[in-house]
Amino acid sequence: MHLCRWNESRVTHGAGDDCNLSRLRWQSAARDGIPSGESRAAIGRETWGAFQRQDRRSLLWRRAGLALALFVLGSACFGRQGSQTTAQECSPAHPLLCGKLTLAATGKEQPARGKVRTYFIAADRVDWDYTPRGRNLTGVPVQEGAEDPASNNPHRIYPKAIYREYTDATFQTLKPRPPAWEHLGILGPLIRAEVGDTVRVVFRNNTKLSCTMHPHGLEYAKASEGALYSDGDSTGKAGDMVRPGQTYTYIWYVPARAGPGPMDGSSVLWMYHSHFIESKDMNTGLLGPIIVTARGASRPDGTPKDVDREFVLAFAIFDETDSWYFDAWSSHVEHSGRMRSSNPIFRDKHLLYSINGYTEGNLPLLTMKKGERIRWYLLSNANEEDVHMVHWHGETVIYNHMRTDTVPLQPMSMAIADMVPDNVGLWLLHCHVNDHFVGGMAALFRVDP
Repeated sequence: MHLCRWNESRVTHGAGDDCNLSRLRWQSAARDGIPSGESRAAIGRETWGAFQRQDRRSLLWRRAGLALALFVLGSACFGRQGSQTTAQECSPAHPLLCGKLTLAATGKEQPARGKVRTYFIAADRVDWDYTPRGRNLTGVPVQEGAEDPASNNPHRIYPKAIYREYTDATFQTLKPRPPAWEHLGILGPLIRAEVGDTVRVVFRNNTKLSCTMHPHGLEYAKASEGALYSDGDSTGKAGDMVRPGQTYTYIWYVPARAGPGPMDGSSVLWMYHSHFIESKDMNTGLLGPIIVTARGASRPDGTPKDVDREFVLAFAIFDETDSWYFDAWSSHVEHSGRMRSSNPIFRDKHLLYSINGYTEGNLPLLTMKKGERIRWYLLSNANEEDVHMVHWHGETVIYNHMRTDTVPLQPMSMAIADMVPDNVGLWLLHCHVNDHFVGGMAALFRVDP
């Protein structure tokens, strides 16, 4: 026996003619609109009422099923998110496990996405030596009659502010830089992420300057932009000007549009820098790299699975006359502030043509093996002179899907070149712009068998 939906009579299975007749009569009348009057009487009040009751019951069951499906899906998503952080329980002491991140300076919460990668980074004042091992270490010839760099002061030291990584939020212990990344030099710590991750940067300003951290390419809310301008936001974003001694937490997201595009390889390069007074901040030394790998394309240490060795090189001119520290440092030079604009020769003396803050071959030797898959991440500073042509001797690269041995950079450019070295030896790497090469924008790399 079963209950007919159309007239609520109980009929045996296979003997539902009355039920089927009611269904056909209802469907025929329904095509002409909702039955009323004679049509409703012809079908029967019981049939119409039964349909209404059955339809309401069906709607309730559909709603209940949808609610159950959403509950199961939500539970699964939350479970996956919790498993990507740590086994500790959600509590005020562990806000990341509750699916939220707190901006330290504002107390506002932002939702976490995917794996949360936390970095403790400070802006520190240092005395930076552009030539720690001496002058003209590449041994390139000097034009006859020109000034020999080796005959001058062997060290070119300027006060700088740079980003450095610490082990935890106490900012008491510097995190050692692995030997493979010593070549980063003046650049801030490498920030890595995969598409779908969240980057959490706890930033401490240990300098006497106001500075920030502003990322390129990643997604961020206004509270984590790190750039001060008239944007109509009246919330008083503390991250747009982190004052001396203050700590601020930036939350950056890594959506698909921050990862490799259709023409990219497995990873892309972005950068971060201070954006308070941008030109002075960057010439003071506040910039660093970000590498984003495609979802599922990285090893546990964050490196792309299809790459054997990575190098990050900033072909960066540092205009020391535009540094926050220059006036105090050069106080022995009379009217030094005026001389920057009135005497270009004075400025030229304090332009440092560097690779990662090293000039004249002082970049730590870059080593690799024949046949390895090498990825070069290239970036530049923001001065008008930061127009470069990166050139490798003895090898070629794939850049923009083309074979070449030179890669162009404009101010604030970011580019990637892939190499499989096949020529064993010690080779020159330099900027092919004449003034830059003469000024010391050169280094050495070695290919071992």
